Amino acid sequence: MRLPFRKLRVPRNLDDVTSTRHTCEVDPQDLGLAPDAVQRIWAGVQRYYRTGTQPLIALCLRRQGQVLIDRAIGHSHGLTYDSQRPLRRASTDDPVCIFSASKAVTAILMHRLDALNLLRLDDPVAEYIPAFGKKGKADMTIRHVLTHRSGIPSIAIDGQSLDLLADWRTIIDLLCETRPTWAPGRRLAYHAVTGGFILGEIAQRVTGRPLPELLREELAEPLGCRYLSYGVAEEHTDRVAENVFTGLPIPPPISTLVKRALGMSFRDAIDTSNQARYLTGLVPSGNVVATADDLSRFFQLLLGNGSFEGRAILQPSTVRRALTESAYYELDLTLGLPVRYGQGLMLGGPLLSLFGWDTPHAYGHYGFVTIVGWADPERELAGALLTTGKGLFGGHLLPFYAVLSEIARHCPRVRRL
Repeated sequence: MRLPFRKLRVPRNLDDVTSTRHTCEVDPQDLGLAPDAVQRIWAGVQRYYRTGTQPLIALCLRRQGQVLIDRAIGHSHGLTYDSQRPLRRASTDDPVCIFSASKAVTAILMHRLDALNLLRLDDPVAEYIPAFGKKGKADMTIRHVLTHRSGIPSIAIDGQSLDLLADWRTIIDLLCETRPTWAPGRRLAYHAVTGGFILGEIAQRVTGRPLPELLREELAEPLGCRYLSYGVAEEHTDRVAENVFTGLPIPPPISTLVKRALGMSFRDAIDTSNQARYLTGLVPSGNVVATADDLSRFFQLLLGNGSFEGRAILQPSTVRRALTESAYYELDLTLGLPVRYGQGLMLGGPLLSLFGWDTPHAYGHYGFVTIVGWADPERELAGALLTTGKGLFGGHLLPFYAVLSEIARHCPRVRRL
């Protein structure tokens, strides 16, 4: 029996679909790496691309604050089932929706507002959104939401996904009327979508400013990012790389668990992500758009304890608080896996780290399976690996993890923590 495997055709000559910003890449030997380190890392990316599960892969690595790699391979458009766009070669300038990696960005904004004394993370949410303090939510704190312990890991939005996600007021009202599945703080369950709306509403109320404006003025512009924005302007939606379902169909009961976490099916989530209403909307947990360079700049900021290229953007204490552990290999009831969390970020570990083999002190965040932004303080490394192929099964996860492990292997430690 032949399985219905969704695989893309891979060009014979990968140079034909590769884009490199040679002018900004530093000689690896100047950064303490072997002469062939970049070649070996990129060979791992090429092996991953040859699985046929990724239309586009973009990788940007900063080592000691300098760009080691900034490359892209594949195609950004023209490979979806119903695409009306011509095939377009990938570029390092292509913006990509980073999905749940957006949570790291939104979390840092909340820590920034806490440092500015505009809110306190241990205050009840209801102090900022009075209508929220009912149906068992009176004692739910901002920190409960930030650390996936609010008891509201998801809400059902199936069948009205785009309409609801585009209606901020309605979704906030729905969250205010929702009763937690369990008492806030009692259990850990990843909040795929819900937490960002709650945090975003608080941020807008305490500042009187739209959340996209906060991100632009507090982080994106100081970092010199081209995007790093909640969605894009309507006239720029055609620039955003298209997401494509690849791999094997998702069988039950896993499909049911995915639908419960996302509020819609896996395929519907992919289709939604390509729609203009999603790309121009505001989904704080899931629709930040960035290039690989943008996201690596963000994690370089955290790696620099709040400073980027000599400019202080955040207080060092803000970064330290964001990295304070909130869960140590505790079972996440949404993911069904034991995980380590900080205060809005994912943490590496001494065993099988999320960010490659032997990266116990790394931290960052994943987005829709195979998107990741991270920093590794022992290697003085900040990186972003962006992909547009979406699948849970199909033999591509090991090559993806192998890329992260190759990066760790060929970027030796500068110090030990």
